[in-house]
Amino acid sequence: MSDRREPFRDRQEAGRALAAALLPYAASRPLVLALPRGGVPVAFEVARALHTDMDLLFVRKIGLPGHEEYGLGAVVDGAAPHIVLDRVLVGEFGVGTRAIRDIVQRQLGEIARQRRLYLKGRPPMPLAERTVIVVDDGIATGGTMRAALQAVRGARPARLILAVPVAPPDSIAALAAECDDIVCLMQPRPLYAVGAYYRDFAQVEDEEVIRLVTEAQRDGQVAPTEG
Repeated sequence: MSDRREPFRDRQEAGRALAAALLPYAASRPLVLALPRGGVPVAFEVARALHTDMDLLFVRKIGLPGHEEYGLGAVVDGAAPHIVLDRVLVGEFGVGTRAIRDIVQRQLGEIARQRRLYLKGRPPMPLAERTVIVVDDGIATGGTMRAALQAVRGARPARLILAVPVAPPDSIAALAAECDDIVCLMQPRPLYAVGAYYRDFAQVEDEEVIRLVTEAQRDGQVAPTEG
């Protein structure tokens, strides 16, 4: 963690600052995994600075029915999708198995749409025996990131690093067991919203993700589409 106090100008500046802190990993030629959509501009700057590969890690929140912003867990893309649920919350709100299954199927449908749109159906890059850096633009509660890290860990990377510009200390502490190292530039207490630590936190649109993935592929940071 750095002692940074000033908000980031935008996700690009945050990515460059994060890249500087991650330079010790450059020699291992890590794979940088971005969580769409907000994590992509950050991860692009990291991959470019480290002269390494970037890929996307598709993960979607499992929200409380009727209050989808309230997370009950998350689902991560893969040959066998990885699902993480907060069983205590599921029980407290009385969300049944069928409702969870329906939410998961909807989110897997959105993941499939994003994969077709962003990567034109290209399969994920292999993670086994490689240093993997998972990047997002920030963390609030950490539930979605926990699912992402557990899914990546299951692919047996040589080393698993979590890298984010901003996250609260309690979320960082809770995620420490899910990875080998954490790089976080700001850990405000309390953290009310990730966007408060960016002067420009505009939504990242599909077109921006496609542009960055295409540019990274052209620069050799993303494996070419097969076929």
